[in-house]
Amino acid sequence: MGTLRKQMDGDLMVRGMAVRTRESYLGAVAGLAKYYGRSPDQITEQQVQKYLLHLIEERKLAWSSCNIAAQGLKFFYRVTLKRTEAQFGIPTARQPQKLPQILAREEVSRLIERTTHPRHRAILMTTYGAGLRLNEVCHLKLTDIDSARMTLRVEQGKGAKDRYTLLSPRLLAELRRYWAWYRPKLWLFTSKDGEHPISDATVQKIFYAAKKRAAIVKECGIHGLRHAFATHLLEAGVDVHTIQRLMGHGHISSTLRYFHLARKHLAGTTSPLELLERADTPRR
Repeated sequence: MGTLRKQMDGDLMVRGMAVRTRESYLGAVAGLAKYYGRSPDQITEQQVQKYLLHLIEERKLAWSSCNIAAQGLKFFYRVTLKRTEAQFGIPTARQPQKLPQILAREEVSRLIERTTHPRHRAILMTTYGAGLRLNEVCHLKLTDIDSARMTLRVEQGKGAKDRYTLLSPRLLAELRRYWAWYRPKLWLFTSKDGEHPISDATVQKIFYAAKKRAAIVKECGIHGLRHAFATHLLEAGVDVHTIQRLMGHGHISSTLRYFHLARKHLAGTTSPLELLERADTPRR
């Protein structure tokens, strides 16, 4: 689907879709074509629906993965092929509302201290220190570092939006040591060939290796450092609107959930049990 792939990717880019969304949508169409062994523009809506059922019942993919595939296929048929009446999808599912496990400050410190490789250490410190998403840290450029204003520019983050976030003196010093060692030219963190940005998979491997060395048992990937960034700022007294801007959240509701995770809001609340008159206290 060479020509169709280019056409669809162009449609996605025009609409400002993030890189990872584009990759997911293109992958969904490629999976459909592979399943039927022919060009996707020759596949009917009924066959698309059958393929989605295959993903759910036979491959047993998570609802979220199936939903992404369905959205990608809808985009391809309705936008790229201009079949605006195309109808297919998957049943809605109630998603479990799970709060992430937040790394404590001591755990983040241990994670960094036990990472001695200069590039790995710089990646972990940048992710936490600036509150970056995985794709954002992978696509940082040298020109995104503004030491005069002590800011880090995130270009075309989620929602195709630019924003500025924190560049602390400690992080700047670490990045300067890293630069003196590796001398990257365009991308801050590069792949082995030095010409392309580091891959998502490589950064995740770096995090999991560091997590193992630090003996951290909490369930989280590198995105846990972004959660920790927001939660620790909130615990330090930074106002929620500032955190919203630093995180690049489009809606304040996305930021407010960190109130559920901040230790000071939990630890500073008195349990109603403590307000009861104790039965074991002698009456006078």
